[in-house]
Amino acid sequence: MRTETEQIYKERILRVLIHIQTHLDEPLSLEDLAAIAYFSPFHFHRIFKGMVGEPVKAHIRRIRLERSAWHLRSTDRNILDIALDAGYETHESFTRAFRSMFSNNPSVFRRGQFGEYNKRSPSGVHFQPGGKLENFNPITRGGVIMEIRIEKIEPMRVASVRHIGPYEECEPAWQKLCAWAGPRGLFGPGVKMIGISYDDPEVTPPEKIRYDACITVGDAIESEGEVVVRMIPGGDYAVATHKGPFTKLIETYNKLYGEWAPQSGRVVKKAACFEIYLNDPDRTSPEELLTDIYIPLEAE
Repeated sequence: MRTETEQIYKERILRVLIHIQTHLDEPLSLEDLAAIAYFSPFHFHRIFKGMVGEPVKAHIRRIRLERSAWHLRSTDRNILDIALDAGYETHESFTRAFRSMFSNNPSVFRRGQFGEYNKRSPSGVHFQPGGKLENFNPITRGGVIMEIRIEKIEPMRVASVRHIGPYEECEPAWQKLCAWAGPRGLFGPGVKMIGISYDDPEVTPPEKIRYDACITVGDAIESEGEVVVRMIPGGDYAVATHKGPFTKLIETYNKLYGEWAPQSGRVVKKAACFEIYLNDPDRTSPEELLTDIYIPLEAE
């Protein structure tokens, strides 16, 4: 089952890579590419990065620049036309990006001074004339390097306050929630502190990221003002314990989606993931913080 699931993930990502390779002159939105792979946009971006070795946008940008290099070496097309084909609006912006990758300006590169290619893809996927896909070797790291457990959880009733903006700026939401919950005596034994993450900070603009600060509550508690009572769905979840600062959580997410999921034999569900904070950040050093990350899975 694990081998079968891993092959399915590889085939889906390969389908996306071929689509990108053959549609470089068209808009390539994250939503459309995720649909081709049969993943939600949130899950797709992390799976793609984990398996290919670079974010989707970076991959598209690199492949377009590689095509530009081929045109410079093999044709006499105007540099501005090549830049426009690569998605750059000006000669200057194209030159900066090209020089960053190839260590030379386009005009110098055209004369045969190729410089050093600074950003070879770890996956080995490169542009080839005629829309061919040169290679695709999904990144492997010798197996999963973290302990993952599968938990079946019951639905959880939570009171939540919404934060819009970078995850690292969510403290005001927690302050509002705690100021509301404290006087009501809601911080009793067994109460869980939960964060629901809806967006990938490598995809969603910082000012549009959504996050809910939550605590578990009983049936008698109702929504009030900015505090919304809602349910976190039950079911099967993949769970990994992250040790370290919250700023490093994305590394564990990437391992879960990019390394564990394709090899797991399980299918990631199109639903939000969440985090349970196991110790108090006000009393614990960042290096000792413990966070359980929950990734929803389809039922077997």
